[in-house]
Amino acid sequence: MKKKTWVYIVFFVILFGGFYIFLTSIIDPSKSRLPVLNDVRPFSFQRQDGQIISDKDVKNKVYIAEFFFTTCPGICPKMNTNMKTVYEKHKANNDFLILSHTVDPANDSVARLKYYADSMQADIKHWWFVTGAKEDLYKAARESYILDDPKNNATSINEQFLHTQFFALIDRNGRVRGIYDGLKKNEIAKLNSDIDDLLKEKI
Repeated sequence: MKKKTWVYIVFFVILFGGFYIFLTSIIDPSKSRLPVLNDVRPFSFQRQDGQIISDKDVKNKVYIAEFFFTTCPGICPKMNTNMKTVYEKHKANNDFLILSHTVDPANDSVARLKYYADSMQADIKHWWFVTGAKEDLYKAARESYILDDPKNNATSINEQFLHTQFFALIDRNGRVRGIYDGLKKNEIAKLNSDIDDLLKEKI
């Protein structure tokens, strides 16, 4: 092989090597590429065991937020069947959590949420079913988790009924990083992948 050819080979090896080093220096592998969509506002709700929980209790956790009601005959059973697969995949990780908020607090008492949670075989260490004031629950869905249009609050809170099939994924810093259709298998697969990314992400 001619000397000139060797010079070109060495040149391009050095060039590509330098480019690779440059890329790895500006791309932090500990940071997920998921965008930051919103910040979760402070909240306080009651869990299925009667315990009051707040945003402080989910600090440093990667969690999913959903909104449902126990007597829903339509999309909720399908959503929570899919949520159960996500729960099963990640329940061994102590930094993972699911928050299932009722949208029907008048009927979904703590006792009813406990019964529903037990029917889902949900370990309270990783899956919380919560209730509270209807206005607070709906504000959380709209203003924190961006799962419903905030403009849907034109009528009296007693006349409103929120019904959404979407899940929100929140990082350890209380930021919404993704919205997923809870009825679609491909979206659930993406959710699982993104959970893994956020669990690896350094604070």
